[in-house]
Amino acid sequence: MHDEFLCHVTAYGVCGGRWVGVPLGTYRAPTLPLALWWLRDRALWIADRLDPHPGGRAYPAGALVPVGEGTLDVPSALREWCREPDRQGRAAEELSQGRLLRFAAQDDTTEYELMAESVDTLRMRRTGAGPAVPVGTSPW
Repeated sequence: MHDEFLCHVTAYGVCGGRWVGVPLGTYRAPTLPLALWWLRDRALWIADRLDPHPGGRAYPAGALVPVGEGTLDVPSALREWCREPDRQGRAAEELSQGRLLRFAAQDDTTEYELMAESVDTLRMRRTGAGPAVPVGTSPW
């Protein structure tokens, strides 16, 4: 039943004293494997922009500095989520059961959110044709 998935990636932060979201991408995936592939691709895209591997390219002196020990490491959290087969398996299971999936990683200033949901579930909720699927954070 759940053949198509709507995926979103958003960054949230404070701007002008208000909490705002900035869309970083949306994809309507025709299959579950493509939905998971797109989410992993976007997670790595964000991680590579936040932590560009300084040894790989020439950067001006002082352009990159190490973060303090207590600072949350969003790029590592995103890369870890992509590499763990168990988390990917749970994500696939949740999506195939019609549940909303959300993975978020945040540092001191910004929260990066990856979400996906079955298009069929969205339609059923909108038309009232079926029971509402609980919305929550999945442990994926």
